[in-house]
Amino acid sequence: MVSSEHTVSDSSNLTGWYKSSYSGGNQGECLEVACGHHGVPVRDSKAPTGPALVFSAGGWTSFVTAVKDGRIGG
Repeated sequence: MVSSEHTVSDSSNLTGWYKSSYSGGNQGECLEVACGHHGVPVRDSKAPTGPALVFSAGGWTSFVTAVKDGRIGG
C-alpha cells in the first residue's frame, strides 16, 4: 500500500475519493482527492489504481491557496 511516506502505490486501496472542483473538466486534466486519511492523498482521475501523492494538510492548503491566487497556473 504505502510505498513511502509521500506516495501510495495503489490508490484504489483508499476510500473517499472525489474530483477536485478546480480540475480541467472534460479535458482529461482531473485530480481526485481523498478525505478521511492521515495526510491528503491526490491522484489522477484517469488512473484510479495508479499511485497517489500524499500531502500534509498544511502543504495541500498552501498548494490550493497558490492555485486560487493565480501563483500556479496551467
